[in-house]
Amino acid sequence: MTEPSLSRRRLLGSAAAGTLGVAALSAAPGPGTARAEAAPARRQPAPSGTYRIDLHAHFLPPDYRAALLEHGHFTIGGYPTPTWSPEDALAFMDYYGIQAQALSVSDPGVSFLHGREANDLARYCNDYAAQLIKTHHTRFGAFAVLPMPDIAASIEEAIYALDTLRLDGVVLLSAYDGVYLGDPRFEPLMIALNQRRAFVFVHPAAIPADAKPELPLPDFMEEFTFDTTRAATMMMVTGMTQRYPDIRFQLSHAGGALPFLSHRIGVASQTVLGDLWPQDLPKPSVLDIRNLISRFYYDTALSGFPAAMTSVLAVTSRDHIVFGSDWPFSAALLPQTGDHDPAPGLSDIFDAAQRMEVEHHNPLRQLPRLAEAVST
Repeated sequence: MTEPSLSRRRLLGSAAAGTLGVAALSAAPGPGTARAEAAPARRQPAPSGTYRIDLHAHFLPPDYRAALLEHGHFTIGGYPTPTWSPEDALAFMDYYGIQAQALSVSDPGVSFLHGREANDLARYCNDYAAQLIKTHHTRFGAFAVLPMPDIAASIEEAIYALDTLRLDGVVLLSAYDGVYLGDPRFEPLMIALNQRRAFVFVHPAAIPADAKPELPLPDFMEEFTFDTTRAATMMMVTGMTQRYPDIRFQLSHAGGALPFLSHRIGVASQTVLGDLWPQDLPKPSVLDIRNLISRFYYDTALSGFPAAMTSVLAVTSRDHIVFGSDWPFSAALLPQTGDHDPAPGLSDIFDAAQRMEVEHHNPLRQLPRLAEAVST
């Protein structure tokens, strides 16, 4: 008897809900897959000086923060909406040896507004970032915020931000109105970004209250990491990452749960779900998923410790790990007192030369404009 067909919408919904979770089978790493590096027996000294390039750092320009508060966003992911200023950012950077930050707007971006208001606020944030870069050209870069989920307006803003303002990339949330990256409606934007070989920072979005369990935990603790995982998975299983190979995607917080779930996701096509896979979608295998996961970039924000970094190193090579502080949302964890190392746990897995690679060389390889600026 012929199996019933499975629609694209049903597949996307079931995958996001967790039906891709099947019993994982043990398998040795395939060719080209990085093996986990053993942690040193004891903590290694970190490099000295101001050398770090921070690819997960946020900014809240005055009018943007005011708009957040006006629309009831007193917390972001359960964290009280912080204050921010260029002076505070520079003081934080100087204290923790951060040479430059690539700034981005965090969740909810400008998606709490619609139409012209969203377009104008995105343009304000991007123009503000460009002026900040002009004033402090060796200290700041920026990822443009787009007026998502308006695709046409977002393409227009991306072209302006990348081609005219020469910002370093764009930031996209994991989902907009419950629609995850990977959905076909995002295709026109991906075409424009792929044409520009854009660097795209994927930041998690808060899940609507009616779509998550009622737990006494803020979203940033767990839900943010799960949402990054959902977005990355959907981009792979719908073929988005394959169709647009010139886009480099950075996943927040060490990729969330993606490294841990890498094999589990890959075996989905070997189950009954694989038999029902829609004809217009690529059918990933374990090796496909390993390859695709290895191509993402993973930042160290709130993840600079052996459990997270060893997991990342099990699915990609060290040159795909970049430093992130998550400041000012990490301000409570990184007070400007005591140790001047913002991620001491990195020394439990990397020696000084490897930390220099992760915290300096890798980020600059991805952002040529910023690399040129800091070298002058």
